[in-house]
Amino acid sequence: MRNSFTHIYRLLLASVAFVLAAVALNYIVDPLQLFRPSRLVPAAYSVDTRTQNAGLLLSQTFDTAFIGSSLAIHFRQSDIDRALGTRALKLAMTGSNSRQQGFVLEQAIAHGARRVVWEMDDWIYVDAPEIDDDPYLSADLYRRTSKGIAAYLLSTTTTKESLFSVLRAIPPLRAPLASVAPYLPVKFALSDVDDIYALPRDADIAAAYNAKRTLAAFSYITDPVRSRFLGIGYDYDAMVRHFERDAVGLITRHPDVTFDIYFPPYSILQYVAMRDASPATLKTVYDITALVATRLSQLPNVRLYDFRAIKEVTHDLDNYGDVIHHSPVVDAMVLKWLAGGKYRVDPRAPLVALDALKVQVKAYQVSR
Repeated sequence: MRNSFTHIYRLLLASVAFVLAAVALNYIVDPLQLFRPSRLVPAAYSVDTRTQNAGLLLSQTFDTAFIGSSLAIHFRQSDIDRALGTRALKLAMTGSNSRQQGFVLEQAIAHGARRVVWEMDDWIYVDAPEIDDDPYLSADLYRRTSKGIAAYLLSTTTTKESLFSVLRAIPPLRAPLASVAPYLPVKFALSDVDDIYALPRDADIAAAYNAKRTLAAFSYITDPVRSRFLGIGYDYDAMVRHFERDAVGLITRHPDVTFDIYFPPYSILQYVAMRDASPATLKTVYDITALVATRLSQLPNVRLYDFRAIKEVTHDLDNYGDVIHHSPVVDAMVLKWLAGGKYRVDPRAPLVALDALKVQVKAYQVSR
């Protein structure tokens, strides 16, 4: 019996020692750079932006936060800086809602952002869980609460990433591991912060963005079998509540921060799809964006831009990979427009661009 207790005791001690060793490794290596910028091993970054952003806020130096959904995900920080004269931190998150974006921006402002560039589309105001109940974004990790830090340090995923970082720091292994990292089950595979969720520099833009793909996406989403999905989440009253809380509330709490907010240049087919397959959704889009444009344009620390009715861009279907997502060519245009103050909404007439969009949508005929 005594031998059995001895074995159990040794097993418990070994288990505790193993856990403590893993925690120590995770704290020292710190792949997310949550405690300090990476020094002992080369810095690495992940495309899991909801997690990676928590580390970027603490490890990077910036004066401008650039945020949005998948419409803003492929911008490079270096391009933003060149165009706008900033030291930007890209915090865009695919599929993110206003609750997530507002929370991350609050953290960015607390860490020194004096300017925010915000790609704002109507979809982000769909109903979403409170930030502390969000299964996809760990608020405790951003806040660095004891719960968030414990989850990070005790995570086997963190240990796996730490071990990979250590191996990658060994000179003979550095080059081969860097070349195969994108194909391994590790998150932190990028060596340059500028590459986070950016398209490869040698990407075939013409193959990824063209009229054929855009029209195929239009046919797909307007098919009667799927068209009902166009209206999911578009509840006007709920969207108004989220807008007032997550956007207006944030902006008014920080009167010393400048907010450059823009409505992205969706292809005309996004609105035509709603016109043809879900007219009630289109009305909600018009109504919510009318409210948003009117409210935001009146705030003294907001510069609002509306890029939705730029016909030479939004009607050129070669600019898109589907009915929403535009190419890096348009990314560059957006930065140029922002830098030059072009298409800025006049607070005295905030609905001019929206009215122009309505005329275009009503008249547009799809050529297949």
